[in-house]
Amino acid sequence: MDQKEQTISLHGSVWMTVNGENLGGKGRMALLAYIAECGSITQAAKMMKMSYKAAWDAIDTMNNLAGEPLVERLTGGKGGGGTHLTQRGRQLLENFRVIETEHRQFIRHLDQQATGMADDFLLMKKIGMRTSARNQYLGTVAQIKQGAVNDEIVLDIMGGQQIIAIITHDSTEELGLAPGVEAFALIKASSVIVMANDAGIRLSARNQLQGEIARIQAGAVNTEMTIALPGGGVLAAMITNESAQALALDTGSRVTGVFKASSVILGVPV
Repeated sequence: MDQKEQTISLHGSVWMTVNGENLGGKGRMALLAYIAECGSITQAAKMMKMSYKAAWDAIDTMNNLAGEPLVERLTGGKGGGGTHLTQRGRQLLENFRVIETEHRQFIRHLDQQATGMADDFLLMKKIGMRTSARNQYLGTVAQIKQGAVNDEIVLDIMGGQQIIAIITHDSTEELGLAPGVEAFALIKASSVIVMANDAGIRLSARNQLQGEIARIQAGAVNTEMTIALPGGGVLAAMITNESAQALALDTGSRVTGVFKASSVILGVPV
């Protein structure tokens, strides 16, 4: 199964807090920089594309959290007076610029190490998925046959095999399924029927995955069979002990795991 090439890059931003309250990040520091440049809260607000009130609200918040004024209003200027940064405000702005420069260099260094991390990152998210279904397969949507109510989804999985699912058309749209989209299929072990390859029986079930029995574990009532599939995948089946004895299967036996398309649950990585 061809996997679409994944690329990953790292990004980050710096902001400051005082006792858990947001003092300022890049946006508020830019506001301080414009005030230092223009000497006018009105002009600084316009350059930030924010209202005059919003600009002063941000300044008031920063002044309060800093415990001393970072910006002061001057009387006698146009529109009621100009504004300027206090010594503390200038120091904060300068130190933020130094920190941001160091932070960018740090992010660039990490980004250089990120090559090849994308597949592992995505894999960790998929492995971390919790579900009661024993059979979970990652694949790529190969084909969608739309119906009036239900859609037939064909999913290519490892080993060149396919899983077919029947879901509602609404579910197809909600999951954003389309040819080439990555998706996973879930099938309960109890939904899988085990059939010996020499049985000579023809079935209507759309999903018939062939492999050989890798493990057999008998319980008090049921027997769990693990079928090794081509490409390294496995299919777990739960059948009654009576059925296991009647089939007389053992490790290494060639079998087919059969399950209905309606028994398949589809999902997409988030």
